[in-house]
Amino acid sequence: FHLRLIEIKKKREKTMNMLRLFAVGLAAILISANAMAAELRVGLKSEPSSIDPHYHNLGPNNAFATQIFSSLVGSDENQQHYPDLAVSWEPINDTTWEFKLRKGVKWHDGSDFTADDVMFTVERAQNVPNSPSSFVTYLKGKTFEKIDSHTIHIKTEQPYPLMPNDMTTVKIISAKAGTGASTEDYNSGKATIGTGPYKFVEWVPGDRIILEANPNYHGDMAAFDKVTFKPIKAGPARISALLAGDVDFIDNVPPLDVARLKQDSSLEISSGSSNRVIYLHMDQFRENSPHITAKDGSQIKNPLMDVRVRKAISHAINRDAIVARVMEGIATPAGQLLPAGFHGVSENMKPLKYDPELSKKLLAEAGYADGFKMTIHGPNDRYINDAKVAEALAQMFNRIGIEASVETMTKAVYFKRASRGGPNESPEFSFMLLGWGAGSGEASSPLKALLHTFDKSKGLGAANRGRHSDPRVDEIIQKALATVDSDARGKLLAEATEIAVGENFGVIPVHYQQNTWASKKGYKYTPRTDERTIVMDLKAN
Repeated sequence: FHLRLIEIKKKREKTMNMLRLFAVGLAAILISANAMAAELRVGLKSEPSSIDPHYHNLGPNNAFATQIFSSLVGSDENQQHYPDLAVSWEPINDTTWEFKLRKGVKWHDGSDFTADDVMFTVERAQNVPNSPSSFVTYLKGKTFEKIDSHTIHIKTEQPYPLMPNDMTTVKIISAKAGTGASTEDYNSGKATIGTGPYKFVEWVPGDRIILEANPNYHGDMAAFDKVTFKPIKAGPARISALLAGDVDFIDNVPPLDVARLKQDSSLEISSGSSNRVIYLHMDQFRENSPHITAKDGSQIKNPLMDVRVRKAISHAINRDAIVARVMEGIATPAGQLLPAGFHGVSENMKPLKYDPELSKKLLAEAGYADGFKMTIHGPNDRYINDAKVAEALAQMFNRIGIEASVETMTKAVYFKRASRGGPNESPEFSFMLLGWGAGSGEASSPLKALLHTFDKSKGLGAANRGRHSDPRVDEIIQKALATVDSDARGKLLAEATEIAVGENFGVIPVHYQQNTWASKKGYKYTPRTDERTIVMDLKAN
């Protein structure tokens, strides 16, 4: 009997110990969950160049602005539209779209969102001083009219089926906070009043950006009370910060490290294809280009104005080698402006064949048998392995007789100079490495921005830093933009691409990026085709 009592007592103690352990474990889980909800630390490769949502039409800026500001129309991870500040939109005649605005939305300062804020936004977004790349391309040619406090009409001269696409791109700002405000006022937080899921707290450039949850957000509630973004430019440093627990989530995992990190059970990896093409823009408007000379340093006529030279350069690029060696297989060779699956892509265009002998022949035909000297300019902190890609291209060009050197710089400096660093605010560089992500999800985006003749008054060719110009292409692009039938518009966009890229070599595509994010276990990020790192897309498992 005594032995039986001892045995029962031991079993009871064992059960109690197990319950204690379970309670401790449960408490730890709850503490962890609460901590997870309380604060998130994000390691960003590319810090925005400004908090002003209209200062620079650049990927990191646009992505970051989404945390604080809202658009009329939202765009999800697959670039599908959803109601944001507008609850509905429809064409009410051939040249007029009606947008019904969401009622009851509050700005971060507690004031009401109305149509007046939209009217203020569309005027201000086109006139930001010193903007390296403005949002004018999405707003020019449109007349905005306030119908009542929560209804606006947008009118165009011709039918314009892409109105909802364009309205995903421009962040709406508060007229009350924005009147008289400068870009510096947004950077300091003085004017940074949005309607988005997070409120602005602090920006210390190069060190941190801090946001806090907006309890009055009109959409799904923010998952974290506080988010601290830490700019960490170097890939190895971002990975080290994640492994050390200094941050919880990072973007732009270097391709070299993807396979290794997938084997780490303490991490969660999310990868997906993007709509971004890495491409080359070439000076096609100056007889004497500033960064091109003969091999002895003497001045020569700009060879990039000759289509044979541009074609020779494209054939000199071993795209497969760049994808395999520079990008570690985490990219796709590009033959046009968007990868397969997007609207307006040509079925006839493939990545151009690597053929250095043909390149030499074309150079000789153009009168440059001895080649020439040229500087490749590019960023070193914007695209995946951007500086390494520029160096690889220089080596390839040297093999066909083009003596190429490379100069890279931070994106904050690069884009200003590439857009308006030359005389009379012309593009400064002769040969540029760049990237473009199609915000509209179709080829109209890069075509009208990169290859339409530069026309500041109409907002066309806004990012055409090579100043390529072909009236045939312009006509087809403009016709496509006014074509309501989706299939017909797609055929026009493909035709414009075949001429502008396939025949003219107005730009030279190199590869399409693929993107990878990494987080500590317990989080899962939904990859986005627009490459954006948006905290609202990070969920707890």
